[in-house]
Amino acid sequence: MNDAFIVSGHIIDPANNIDEVGDLFIIDGKIAPVGDKDKLQESHTADVYNATGLIVAPGLIDMHVHLREPGFEHKETIATGTAAAAAGGFTSVACMANTSPVIDTPEKIEQIYDIARETAQTNVFPFGSITKDLAGNELTDMRGMHFAGAVGFSDDGVTVMNAALMRDALALSAELDFPIMVHCEEHNLNAGAVMNFGETSRKLGFIGSPNAAEDIIVARDIMLAEMTGGHLHVLHVSTAGAVELIRQGKKRGVHVTAEACPHHWILTDTEVENQGTNAKMHPPLRAQTDIDAVIEGLCDGTIDAIATDHAPHAPSEKAQGMLDAPNGIIGLETCLPLVFTYLVQPGHLTLVEAIAKMTSMPANILGVNRGTLSVGAVGDVTVINIDSANRVDVTKSRSKSQNTPFVGWELKGWQTITLREGSKIGVRPSSA
Repeated sequence: MNDAFIVSGHIIDPANNIDEVGDLFIIDGKIAPVGDKDKLQESHTADVYNATGLIVAPGLIDMHVHLREPGFEHKETIATGTAAAAAGGFTSVACMANTSPVIDTPEKIEQIYDIARETAQTNVFPFGSITKDLAGNELTDMRGMHFAGAVGFSDDGVTVMNAALMRDALALSAELDFPIMVHCEEHNLNAGAVMNFGETSRKLGFIGSPNAAEDIIVARDIMLAEMTGGHLHVLHVSTAGAVELIRQGKKRGVHVTAEACPHHWILTDTEVENQGTNAKMHPPLRAQTDIDAVIEGLCDGTIDAIATDHAPHAPSEKAQGMLDAPNGIIGLETCLPLVFTYLVQPGHLTLVEAIAKMTSMPANILGVNRGTLSVGAVGDVTVINIDSANRVDVTKSRSKSQNTPFVGWELKGWQTITLREGSKIGVRPSSA
């Protein structure tokens, strides 16, 4: 924890409807009242930052990352993944359970917190798995993991195909008030698929995953959430049908929230021709009509949050070709400028709305005490230069991996300083 004085910044705090130029004070790691200015200026340890012309926002929260530790440290570790997060303006990340071994017991939740305390630059909030070993056959001890600190539960990477198990998981969600985060793909429809089903898959001769594979599971799980009263969170929404199903579920009063990732509202499946395996992910890149629907869902509030699904893989793994390479791309260091360049600048979202989807909204979904600059709140802060334009250079990435389709793209709106409890944890290089 540290003291910090951020001077003359444009403070945007959606949780408190603040959008004005002013000063921000952090004392002993907590946001302090403006009246404590004299006390802070007398401090010999306070760090002073001139934020004139810069945006001062709550520390960004990424509610969907893969830190790979334990078991896949050749791809990423908690140390390297959170270093990338800090360089991208994130002060908190929630990590998925598909590690090796799977995070499926209270002891493994505690292990993640132990590693994070020793090595993480950001706050780390772990998810537990819904089913034991992600096998889809038996529910985990979600109650025990919840009390051990799991912020939610997900079998991300695979779908829980057993509807009865999903019903029971959502019923426990209703009882204990935690989100069930669902990966929505009907595996019988996307068996062997390496990309979206459509004109490009036919042209390239690849098996494609149809939109229906996602839509069917989204529809099923919304019905189960409606039946049980549980909190359903739909991960990485990619289809127009899923957006509309979530929209109608919300209108009926179902407790359903959702997130979208930059690649699903920027890139179409035609990128597979240009990018190869760096355009391979599940759910896959879709058609322009789906991109338009996802953007509309972000604009009208159907999609609550922006996440990255940061999925690092070693270069040798991504070099195996479309049939054998693993799914996913990295995203922690490029998310913020992609949001600014492709959502804010074109006028789809205001800057306030975009920041809300990366701070207060994910904090509310996860139930964590972050994402606000309220007096007394933890002093996690991201300072953003919306005029800063740089090209994506993965050679300067803090991540262990470099699998991104955005190499060389010129983007605006980069993070400049990241503070966690008042202490600097991330300063971006000239490009990342």
